[in-house]
Amino acid sequence: MEGVVQTGTDASAFKECFSLTWKNPYVLRLAFSAGIGGLLFGYDTGVISGALLYIRDDFKSVDRQTVLQESIVSMAVAGAIIGAAVGGWMNDRFGRRMAILIADFLFFIGAVVMASAPNPALLIVGRVFVGLGVGMASMTSPLYISEASPAKIRGALVSTNGFLITGGQFLSYLINLAFTNAPGTWRWMLGIAGLPALLQFILMLLLPESPRWLFRKGREEEAKVILRKIYPADDVEKEIQDLKESVEAEIREEGSAKINMMKLLKTKTVRRGLIAGVGLQVFQQFVGINTVMYYSPTIVQLAGFASNKTALLLSLVTAGLNALGSIVSIYFIDRTGRKKLLLISLFGVAISLGLLAGVFHETTSHSPMVSRIQTSHFSNYTCPDYSSATNPGAWDCMKCLKASSPDCGFCASPTDKVKSHDISIFLQSLAFVFPSLIGFLLLLQLLPGACLLSNDTVKDLCHDESRLWYTRGCPSKYGWLALVGLALYIIFFSPGMGTAPWIVNSEIYPLRFRGVCGGIAATANWISNLIVAQSFLSLTEAIGTSWTFLIFGVISVVGLLFVIVYVPETKGLPIEEIEKMLETRSLHFRFWEKSRKPQEKKSQAV
Repeated sequence: MEGVVQTGTDASAFKECFSLTWKNPYVLRLAFSAGIGGLLFGYDTGVISGALLYIRDDFKSVDRQTVLQESIVSMAVAGAIIGAAVGGWMNDRFGRRMAILIADFLFFIGAVVMASAPNPALLIVGRVFVGLGVGMASMTSPLYISEASPAKIRGALVSTNGFLITGGQFLSYLINLAFTNAPGTWRWMLGIAGLPALLQFILMLLLPESPRWLFRKGREEEAKVILRKIYPADDVEKEIQDLKESVEAEIREEGSAKINMMKLLKTKTVRRGLIAGVGLQVFQQFVGINTVMYYSPTIVQLAGFASNKTALLLSLVTAGLNALGSIVSIYFIDRTGRKKLLLISLFGVAISLGLLAGVFHETTSHSPMVSRIQTSHFSNYTCPDYSSATNPGAWDCMKCLKASSPDCGFCASPTDKVKSHDISIFLQSLAFVFPSLIGFLLLLQLLPGACLLSNDTVKDLCHDESRLWYTRGCPSKYGWLALVGLALYIIFFSPGMGTAPWIVNSEIYPLRFRGVCGGIAATANWISNLIVAQSFLSLTEAIGTSWTFLIFGVISVVGLLFVIVYVPETKGLPIEEIEKMLETRSLHFRFWEKSRKPQEKKSQAV
């Protein structure tokens, strides 16, 4: 079902936002100071992907144990689950401003602990602290912006928080790239995250509490002083009265909601809304988005790019596309509709994951052979498993990397047509911009290499001879197709599955149940995030990268069917219409057709 579009983020709203620069900069100060919380959220989810490459180099236990790598990544998500839960209570008890200040303090402490961590255990402790701060900030920042913004441009200002999240991810990749050659590398990457937290802490000390919270606590005079700074003189008295009535109504609704909490699943409209809302949040994570955001450089290395710096540079593309997708979503969400955008997104994600699965299958099944002559060149460092193999002539790069007693690596010469690594990277970069060069790159011949012990001494010896050292993935003629697959994945995911689940969850529940149901859905999202982050590398080791992406692809297809059957189109519909639609289960399966507007149906009924 579709109705009249009632959007809070139309073009005029964005124009009004820009006009605030000279009309009322105070409002922009409130919005962007709180929005730094979104930037911190995005930075943290992005920075660990690059830092992990160098943490593995410094801590050999991390390099050898996949579980440790996953824990370093996912413990921040575990902390965020707790932070979001505690943050809700703190928001009501101490206020939005105080919750943001506490989140900044936790984030700053976590950044300092991580930057100075002498071992993986303390690094994980720092990640938990950061996660607590991220969880609190991720829910409090948009809430503060919403409650401290003029109603007419509230949607546009709140939407900037989503853009700052993806912008923070993009910034983290730039920071990672900037510190690749600095002493301490990953310590700088993780430690510098404390600066935005410190900046926001100082800014929030100079800003007021949310006027809605002040009204709820009976501090009406303080709230009125703030509202007079936010609204024009002609509108402020009306807004004060509206806010007072809204808060009183909200308190009454909360009282009635407590009576019905135990009956959530027995209430048909709420149950069906929860199935749709929670399902979308779970599928958002289970189609693999955070494997791309948390492990993007690692995936690039699995595709056959040995250099950490090259992996970070290429991962910057995915972060940039993700930020761009959040802008595209703002434009299309109220024009295309939630359901259509979700279906287009999931269809594209499934195709992209299928491409990635095919590319990684080719990469692993057509890796270069191990040469006895090349290996004997490093006679003192030959991989023991290769030396004792009954049929060493059958060994290729992938078999070498799977040796584990001890770990082994593959030392490869550049292709015979392009001897210089720098020239190869330059040409490959051009290929990303000019697809016609891809054909040339696919013709490059992969030369046999040496299967050697994996340690820093051997790595340096390999590099000294202008060769490339591989421990994650093997040289491949198809590596650039993996980058194309990653780019397509982000292009399709970000505008649809990246944002629509949150929007649907803000609309689909009856008003009196919106808080508790939204909390259930958000918790489902974080828990799903944790499961995926903690299992991705283990899955790639157990069943291979190709099968892992294929599983994500199958889940995307299941998600597409789920959206068709269970998710209603909420675009422009008032809450009563949504409740009625869920009650009768008229989910408008022919989503490609425009249905009649509610007004038209009423007139025809008469």
